[in-house]
Amino acid sequence: MAVVFSLKNEVGGLVKALKLFQEKHVNMVHIESRKSRRRSSEVEIFVDCECGKTEFNELIQSLKFQTTIVTLNPPENIWTEEEGKAKLEDVPWFPRKISELDKCSHRVLMYGSELDADHPGFKDNVYRQRRKYFVDVAMGYKYGQPIPRVEYTEEETKTWGVVFRELSKLYPTHACREYLKNFPLLTKYCGYREDNVPQLEDVSVFLKERSGFTVRPVAGYLSPRDFLAGLAYRVFHCTQYIRHGSDPLYTPEPDTCHELLGHVPLLADPKFAQFSQEIGLASLGASDEDVQKLATCYFFTIEFGLCKQEGQLRAYGAGLLSSIGELKHALSDKACVKAFDPKTTCLQECLITTFQEAYFVSESFEEAKEKMRDFAKSITRPFSVYFNPYTQSIEILKDTRSIENVVQDLRSDLNTVCDALNKMNHYLGI
Repeated sequence: MAVVFSLKNEVGGLVKALKLFQEKHVNMVHIESRKSRRRSSEVEIFVDCECGKTEFNELIQSLKFQTTIVTLNPPENIWTEEEGKAKLEDVPWFPRKISELDKCSHRVLMYGSELDADHPGFKDNVYRQRRKYFVDVAMGYKYGQPIPRVEYTEEETKTWGVVFRELSKLYPTHACREYLKNFPLLTKYCGYREDNVPQLEDVSVFLKERSGFTVRPVAGYLSPRDFLAGLAYRVFHCTQYIRHGSDPLYTPEPDTCHELLGHVPLLADPKFAQFSQEIGLASLGASDEDVQKLATCYFFTIEFGLCKQEGQLRAYGAGLLSSIGELKHALSDKACVKAFDPKTTCLQECLITTFQEAYFVSESFEEAKEKMRDFAKSITRPFSVYFNPYTQSIEILKDTRSIENVVQDLRSDLNTVCDALNKMNHYLGI
């Protein structure tokens, strides 16, 4: 569970607020502070905590007397009385319909405008203001709206061009075939060129037609739980800002070069899209420990995964396909490559600012998906979930009635398949 609250920027305010956590026996797992986006005289405090539902509710009531609550996780319970709220109240909240991703998308752990001291753009006030603009665009976005088009500056386009040009030289010999199949289509339909930064709205429309995925802008880092929840709906959260131009081949955080060149070409592949969605579905309502395991598997597959094609290692991970240095390293003799097994992969340490100590290879997306399906069965939660593509909502399968509804949909699909087979047999004279 997590809470974000705001305080006046004065001595002793935070100490008083945090004392309430101790009094209510709430364990603080992680805490961050940031400048308030609402009032310049306040700061926002993010606290990720471990506790029961009762303790959390008591804490919130106490905090309301001393602070201003900005957001809650969970903001509401996923169960109605009829669904057994009393028994399942400790299940972490997750979005039940696609529009509720607005809650996840706006629950940013660290805004893209907040740069560390070692960031290439830390001392560049013009760059920092530009990053603030992208934060405002993302925070103002709501589900169902067209993604705002960005007029990228000459400097930003130049930086994109350097990354695009250098990576394009490596793709024919380093990228998987699915990537190479979709990249020319993005050039044709989405304006992927050295002298043009593609617009997320065009990319989202393209992906929707190819695999059912869409993208939406995000202001910065999301928690693993919130990010994976988006994948469950075939929604990928994308940054729109571009790395600092002083070092085009390095970025300490995901930027639009990483999203557009690393992730998008493979999200257009139906099998890869399904693999991504199933990781997201497995995370819904899972414990923090299980979500972290899923996030680690995501990291070493969708971000840094390798596959075998025609006897050669090829990259399909976005972190590799958007990094010239690590893409070369991962496919060299210097890299440590292991077979992908979720049970062991989930224990591997994820490194952010250096090359990974190990990379994991699968024979195919299908193999990786089957292994993740088996791994997902080990996740403890008192229900299963089903994504309804017609209503773009999550249905909770916890009793025979809810399962019967899914069976009805499957029966209709099977009838269509049987009818098609009968017509084929008739045509072939079988």
